[in-house]
Amino acid sequence: MNRITDTNDPLDRNRFPIDEWALVEKDFSGDDMGRTETLFAIGNGYLGLRGNVDEGRDGHAHGTFINGFHETWQIRHAEEAFGFARVGQTIVNAPDAKIIRIYVDDEPLVLTLADLLSYERRLDFAGGILSRSLEWRTPSGKRVLIQSRRLVSFTERHLAILEYEVTMLDADASVVISSQILNRQDGIGEYDAPKPTNGKDFDPRRAESFTDRVLRPRFKRASEGRYILGFRCTNSGMTIACAADHQLETLNEYDEASHIGDDLAKHVYRIKAKQGQSIRLTKTLSYHTSTGVPTHELADRCDRTLDRAVAAGTEQYVAEQRDWLTAFWARTDVELAGQPALQQATRWNFFQLAQASMRADGQGVSAKGVSGSGYGGHYFWDTEVYVLPFLTYTSPNAARNALRFRHAMLEHARMRATELNQLGALFPWRTINGLESSAYYAAGTAQYHIDADISYALTQYVSATGDEDFLSREAIDILVETARMWADLGFWRGNGNDVFHIHGVTGPDEYTTVVNDNLYTNIMARSNLRDAVTSVRRLREVDIASYDFMVARLGLGEAEIIEWSFAAEAMHIPFDKTLGIHPQDAQFLEKERWDLSQTPPANRPLLLHYHPLVIYRFQVLKQADVVLALLLQGDQFTPEQKRADFDYYDPITTGDSTLSDVVQSIIAAEVGYHELALKYFTSGLFVDLADLHHNAADGVHVASAGGVWSALVYGFGGMRDHGGKITLDPRLPETWEALTFRVTLRGTRLRVDVRQSEVNLTIEEGVDVLLSVRGVSVIVRMGLPITVALTHQGPRDPGAPSRTLVEGGRRADGTVITSSIPTIAHTTEFLEPND
Repeated sequence: MNRITDTNDPLDRNRFPIDEWALVEKDFSGDDMGRTETLFAIGNGYLGLRGNVDEGRDGHAHGTFINGFHETWQIRHAEEAFGFARVGQTIVNAPDAKIIRIYVDDEPLVLTLADLLSYERRLDFAGGILSRSLEWRTPSGKRVLIQSRRLVSFTERHLAILEYEVTMLDADASVVISSQILNRQDGIGEYDAPKPTNGKDFDPRRAESFTDRVLRPRFKRASEGRYILGFRCTNSGMTIACAADHQLETLNEYDEASHIGDDLAKHVYRIKAKQGQSIRLTKTLSYHTSTGVPTHELADRCDRTLDRAVAAGTEQYVAEQRDWLTAFWARTDVELAGQPALQQATRWNFFQLAQASMRADGQGVSAKGVSGSGYGGHYFWDTEVYVLPFLTYTSPNAARNALRFRHAMLEHARMRATELNQLGALFPWRTINGLESSAYYAAGTAQYHIDADISYALTQYVSATGDEDFLSREAIDILVETARMWADLGFWRGNGNDVFHIHGVTGPDEYTTVVNDNLYTNIMARSNLRDAVTSVRRLREVDIASYDFMVARLGLGEAEIIEWSFAAEAMHIPFDKTLGIHPQDAQFLEKERWDLSQTPPANRPLLLHYHPLVIYRFQVLKQADVVLALLLQGDQFTPEQKRADFDYYDPITTGDSTLSDVVQSIIAAEVGYHELALKYFTSGLFVDLADLHHNAADGVHVASAGGVWSALVYGFGGMRDHGGKITLDPRLPETWEALTFRVTLRGTRLRVDVRQSEVNLTIEEGVDVLLSVRGVSVIVRMGLPITVALTHQGPRDPGAPSRTLVEGGRRADGTVITSSIPTIAHTTEFLEPND
């Protein structure tokens, strides 16, 4: 793992020039194809096409992925125990319909061997299209211009369009174009289990690989340039149909032939290409999947999708794609004035969030979206903590869909809680179909905090959107069942004053497992319990009919609500008076500190080089744990506590997880370490673009991409939303000219322009917004922008835990407001030692 040690641009700008609205590749290389296949992947949240070369020969990992389309397999434990996860789930590499092979005078184009006179590939963030242009000098010396475009539609969930255009520049030639659908998983024999990995190939972040056939042929049809293949997964029973329609435009003479088999369909054009006469192939694709609908019915759905697309024409979808993205960027764009390299990287990350989530619809947002097979295509708590804030404050409908997906898992979560001898519901740490898929319970199932993470995200969503309908019909069920789990999991211990403890859990830091009173877990559980109490009582006040229905279906009694309230207020919060910090857990400070400065870089990340028992004996963190609590529950800590906690945990945090840099950036900015905040931000920003963790080939780190938004908006923009109260305390890096971001609050889109000396607030769409800027209450109205001046007295960097600032707010009528306040505003109680 390599963090960026300064804020210099980590990309080769001769190969990847700066373009604020696109990722551009000027030189083809076969040395890092896994990385570039991820960087240039396109998708819409349902369907994803890796950035493999069009011709389908060269490649690190040819991939087409459908959100939630998976195979199941029996987990074999070396030693069995009751309650272990039994069924593994792994995303399936779907039939690959990207392939368009070309032969000129019977010579194939193989990019790793070809004589390329020019080359450019471009992922357009504003248009949502991947394009490529190259000039190839064939072995016989003929020059060929090949241009292509790919689009995975945001408006038609099941649709992708590929265009491939060939022009002979200086001579006639025989040209053959072979367009294919290929099922690469065509092994033989009955499916058994994923192929085990060990030794130097071991990496738990990768997906399992299969030794035998996963996709069983069930359907095939060819008719007038349209091909459909249908398959059924051997064990999960999930079904898929993949269809391709072909249209060729050229003035050249040609003939065509077709072939269809169980695992391969291809349409072949043999063309007598004349110099200067272009050949354009449009290949329209459709994928449909199901948990069990017969493949012939899915084929009918593909037909309908393709019929609409062919009738409408490619340019209509190109225009729709641009219009859709124009609206997306109007809601989500964060502008970094005078920082073109950071601006490009920021928009790339946000574009990945769109590609991972926007048309997920009834599915979740997996760790790699639909860009690769990493982590087996599983959904984690990463979504709720790192991705949902971006969706909640920019694209609320997508956030609602992601949370409704968790509600659809509720029955499985209830069953899992029962299996672990708990009341309520326990959501799985990693899953696709709702069942726990982690075979290593210590760093998996033991992460009970996922219940609180989900509840936190849905409470944040309801507060930010005012979606009371979602709360009353679905979210309330999750809040009640997770509160039940916490009340049952914890226990009371008293020595004069009763205290509520939670033992035997693992927090976000996976280098410390199965501990007592993990700080993050306890404080998030307390928030979960409080939110459940507040929501239930509010529902009773505002919608008695919905409340009565909820009580009836959940069997909720008043005694339970009182119990939750007592448990929340008596929750044990570890605090060490001597060090003045919050221990990560009850025994954490008793361990020896790991000296990271003496750990060879070749031995990072630690999880790939040390037995878990070795790591568990030390004070060493894979990722932010207490520091993440400082962000999510920031109003529960004093400024001094935040500073002390950050100072203690930062030196022993390895950053072996991509979830760490962005959180450390936010808190570093808050406590006054501005240069450090920028370094952590830059590392998070380029995790995939610069392949800092050496596993970008497995797919985009979607949670880190979401964390980039949080680092900008929460960190440098200083926004917080505690209890529905929006506050701003900007911490702009001294080298930055300005930062502009937008947030949507209860249907109103607010633009925040942060400069070194002032903050400008403007309503772009909607009604009034009430918020606080460094303690000054401000109402922003449509057509009446407000400027709040930021006048700094004394040094900005650390020296004291707080500083005095004077603000001036100017309304449209010229009214000025001033105030003198501490650096870090807090509005509620602070954590005190709780013994």
